[in-house]
Amino acid sequence: MLKGKVAVITGSTSGIGLSIATKFAEAGASIMLNGFGDPDVISKLCATLEKTHNVQVKYLGVDLAQAAGPQTLISETYQAFGRVDILVNNAGIQHVSPIESFPADKWETILALNLSAAFYGIQAALPLMKGQKWGRIINIASAHGLVASAFKSAYVAAKHGLLGLTKTVALETAKENITCNAICPGWVLTPLVERQIQERAQQQGISYDQASRDLLSEKQPSQRFVSPEEIGDLAVFLCEPGGTSMTGTTLSVDGGWTAQ
Repeated sequence: MLKGKVAVITGSTSGIGLSIATKFAEAGASIMLNGFGDPDVISKLCATLEKTHNVQVKYLGVDLAQAAGPQTLISETYQAFGRVDILVNNAGIQHVSPIESFPADKWETILALNLSAAFYGIQAALPLMKGQKWGRIINIASAHGLVASAFKSAYVAAKHGLLGLTKTVALETAKENITCNAICPGWVLTPLVERQIQERAQQQGISYDQASRDLLSEKQPSQRFVSPEEIGDLAVFLCEPGGTSMTGTTLSVDGGWTAQ
């Protein structure tokens, strides 16, 4: 389906990003992975994806919180593969704190990685996509791009900003055979969410399972976690012919969270 295409997925060494990368590899796209982790583990991950799906897979661990990081990622991908067709901006971090005690460095880093990195990556990729007369940009936002939760000011602000960026890019590229869409997952059982559950369990003196149930009951009417594979399948669809006229959209995958 996507044979011959090259996909860059940020934050793709685990969680949602890895599932997206795997789904793109299954669809025949070559992959540039990005993220942090043990070098040996990442090397084995690349080899496994290549062998399993018969595609090229490379890795670049640049720091996307620095403005030059996303630009380097795109330029290195182009040098390695000769094209950049798909950009998935997935990398992100979280910090939970009341506004009055929210650390300034956490605010700056979350905005840099969750929002500014997407802007700089898109800025670098667009000229290449325009030259190819085809491109797909997918921003992994969050239910928190549509609604807020207390104590997550930086994350909520960044994800709301990412939706605005998505719409602006879509308008600027509407005639270029380039689309830009945002996927807004609810609770997905990623390492980031697992840490939040563990912290909740410790703070309240309850079991991990009880903390999981409490977390879901507060927000997600489906009472189950969204799977990373669901997000990957949707990302692939947006790059297939059926997604050609979808641009500037916000796609909620949240078990009914934002329907309330």
